[in-house]
Parts: sequence; structure tokens; C-alpha cells
Amino acid sequence: METTQRTDQRADQQSAAERRRRELLEAADRVVLRDGPGASMNAIAAEAGITKPILYRHFGDKGGLYAALAKRHTDALLASLRAALDAPAERRRRVESTLDTYLAAIEARPQVYRFLMHPAESPTGENGFDVGRHSAPLLRRMGEDLADVIEERVDLGPAGQQLARVWGHGIVGMMHAAGDWWLGDRPCSREDLVRALADLLWGRLAAAGDKVGGPGF
Repeated sequence: METTQRTDQRADQQSAAERRRRELLEAADRVVLRDGPGASMNAIAAEAGITKPILYRHFGDKGGLYAALAKRHTDALLASLRAALDAPAERRRRVESTLDTYLAAIEARPQVYRFLMHPAESPTGENGFDVGRHSAPLLRRMGEDLADVIEERVDLGPAGQQLARVWGHGIVGMMHAAGDWWLGDRPCSREDLVRALADLLWGRLAAAGDKVGGPGF
């Protein structure tokens, strides 16, 4: 009986801690939406109604908070990209839809994108988040996820696994670089950028067949 009670108490404590962590991340999101890469630990703690040491207790340091926010947004973006890749449409349309999904996401929440990808100094004098240490792993994760999709679905021949990884990371690098430039300069419409990037990708991708036994692409 006592063992069961202790187990229940630990489960309740873990649930409460997870709920509190989620609330703190939501407070951090509100600050990031307002301040972008200038978001500071002081501002996030104030938004959450706690002191900065309590914020550190939950996430360890700025890097820990950044990593948690990055995972939160990357998970959502990857789910959206996967949905675009899985949509019932011909291949060219799905390529364009996937590119558009990424660009629409950074366009809809530019402050979040800049927070995740661009270092900054806080206007309060507090050092900004050390973005350089963390943004590369985010892009690598996206590249690996896309590589898995390509390898699973497209017949690339005997060296297919290696080529899928080259394509996955290359496409993510292209989306990131082109999207970063486009978000800052707005030289063309999103639709024009999607079409131009799809044209760039389309040669070998159009020629490759679906992998036998795979879900198709």
C-alpha cells in the first residue's frame, strides 16, 4: 500500500513538473514573439511571474531554455513538413507544398525564426542566447528527417542511402539560406520563390522512380 502511494506521489510530482515546464515555455514563447532574438532570461522570468533563479532551476541555463524552445518549434515544423510530403498529390505539387510550408512557417512567426537562427544582444545589456551553438543541430535534424523520407520513397540506385542524405541536407540548406534572404529582403512573392526553388530541385527528382515497396513519392 505504501509503495503504491509513493509511486502515485512521484507520478503526480512528475506531472506537475511537466505542466509547470510547459507553462514556462509558453511564457517564453510570448516573450520571443514580442522581442525576437532580443528575448532575455529576465524578461521571460518576469512574464512567467517568477525569479530568474527559478527559471534556471527548470532549464539549467539559457542554453537549456533555448534547446527546449527549439525542440518545441522544430517538432511542430517537422510535423507540418511531413504532412505536406504525405498529402495526396502528384510529386511536383508535394515538393512545392513542402517548400511553401517551410516558408509560410517562418513568415508567420518571423520573431520566433530570428530567435532560433540569429544571435543578438538584449537591449537590457544581458547577453543574447548563444544561438550559434544550437541552430546547426536544428538544421541537421531537419536534414536527417528529410533524408529518411527520400531514402524511404525514392529509388536512387545502389548508393541511394548516401545520396538521400546529400539531398536531404542540401535541400534543407537551400530552404534555410533562401528563406533567410527572402524573409529579410522580400525581393519576390512567396509563390515566386517556391516555384523557383522547385525548378532548381526538379531535374533528378523528377526522373527518379518510386522505391519498390515504399509508400511512393
